[in-house]
Amino acid sequence: MIIDERMAVFIDSLDKGNSSLLNTIEKEALEAQVPIIRRPTQSLLKFLLALIRPARILEVGTAVGFSALLMSEYGVENCRITTIEKQKDRILAARENFRRAGREGRITLLEGDAGEVLKELEGSYDMIFMDAAKGQYIRFFPEVLRLLSPGGLLVSDNVLQDGDVVQSRFAVTRRNRTIHARMREYLYLIKHHPALESAVLPVGDGVALSTKRGCEEKG
Repeated sequence: MIIDERMAVFIDSLDKGNSSLLNTIEKEALEAQVPIIRRPTQSLLKFLLALIRPARILEVGTAVGFSALLMSEYGVENCRITTIEKQKDRILAARENFRRAGREGRITLLEGDAGEVLKELEGSYDMIFMDAAKGQYIRFFPEVLRLLSPGGLLVSDNVLQDGDVVQSRFAVTRRNRTIHARMREYLYLIKHHPALESAVLPVGDGVALSTKRGCEEKG
């Protein structure tokens, strides 16, 4: 828990909730132990969608499609979402959930490793939601930056690792040390990259917001 638990519960209690289908998909995912975006992050996404009104959204990490459906539901009417997933069972579940929601025409699911799929994408996106394996964010970054439109918004989820990111590497379990080091590197990169202006928020499991400057500089 990044913020005080009582405060988190209070803030969550103010949320107006989602549609019945999103609630059902969320419940199914949690019961199957599939990670999905936390309630505070859902609220933040809804706010950002209303604020910037992106027409083209790219999501890295589909899971069972919950966040893509949430963005489709709360985005502008003509919003188009492209989402990337490599795990076969999650791909099947996501496609079924898109069908249940009647959103197959607005959400394109690309199968494969995001590091390779991103290289094949062209054009630009008004908003990119990074929600894949945390240790891979730094690997995906060059292509994500290329695809982000000037003035566009990059939203990176789970960047504080339940608070572990502030710990010494020796205080983190050995199996998590590589992820810990890569996330620290990623946070430093987005905070210091000349093409971005970034803020890290203690929302959910930590969310970083990065906007791309109008004219990308080298660095």
